[in-house]
Amino acid sequence: MGIRKRGSVWWIDFTTPSGERVRRSAETEDENQAQELHDKLKAEVWRVTKIGDRPRRTWNDALVRWLAEQSHKAALESDKIHLCWLEKHLSGLDLTAITRERLDRIAAAKLSEGVTPATVNRVMEVLRAILKKCADDWEWMDRAPKVRMLRDPIRRVRYLLREEAQRLLGHLPPHLADMASFSLSTGLRRANVTGLRWDQVDIENRRAWVHPDQAKARKAIPVSFNEDAMKVIARQVGKHRELVFSFRGRQVHQVSTKAWYGALQRAGITDFRWHDLRHTWASWHVQRGDTAVRVAGVGGWESAEMVRKYAHLAAEHLKPWADRLAEHNAAGTNPSQRV
Repeated sequence: MGIRKRGSVWWIDFTTPSGERVRRSAETEDENQAQELHDKLKAEVWRVTKIGDRPRRTWNDALVRWLAEQSHKAALESDKIHLCWLEKHLSGLDLTAITRERLDRIAAAKLSEGVTPATVNRVMEVLRAILKKCADDWEWMDRAPKVRMLRDPIRRVRYLLREEAQRLLGHLPPHLADMASFSLSTGLRRANVTGLRWDQVDIENRRAWVHPDQAKARKAIPVSFNEDAMKVIARQVGKHRELVFSFRGRQVHQVSTKAWYGALQRAGITDFRWHDLRHTWASWHVQRGDTAVRVAGVGGWESAEMVRKYAHLAAEHLKPWADRLAEHNAAGTNPSQRV
């Protein structure tokens, strides 16, 4: 045992003091480099086993293992965007060098780019998750440094009135208008709309389904079609063999395009993102009187608590009725004055 060659690449093979066999690629065609890595790994294992030393681990080590373990995560692609940004701040650093002070500097650097506190927090949440894994699960650190989140001002839920929605749809190109209309009718996330396949659709029974591995909460989502959704689906028949929505025979991956922003401008709609179509769908349901539990179940949210941010919309929607009732009471006799 020691090192041996498989094809053009050298492999490491040795037995630890506890009897465990270590076999892994040295990922090099250079024999001297392979031998050096073999000796280093064997020495580290001996020190860990015999005198309790913790092997040196870097941010890169943690990143590789975390990505491998999180391959099932629905939001992994957005996490990768944050991790790419973190590369210039953490690449090659020992985990012990990632201190609270360094984390504060990273947060400040992100904030200086002009992003919102919420965006900074998304980056720091991914960083915190990896550090907690290092400390709690992998035992690569004695403890994870505290990651401080920025205070994010509570902002009003952004949604469209029905007349605004119709105005926006009228300014969008047909393929985006159909996807936006379908989103307003079903509440599905962007990826579930752009990736919807015909084998997930049952036109006869006016429904579709999102498989667990396609859903953010990793739970299947049943989708019922109202009349608007059925009209959109009917317009897609025959355009693509596999995908429900396409553009010039290809899948649509990006929806927040120049055409999208141009339509918003022409429709006179500001501060509105594609994902806010989902917020609009939920808002319309709450205004209609649906409960947070029902909206969460139909919309595929992980819990009803995530929908409670729309609760104030129900009260706003009922205000005209309350005002009308107050006027009616004022015109009549106050029940408390009756004998």
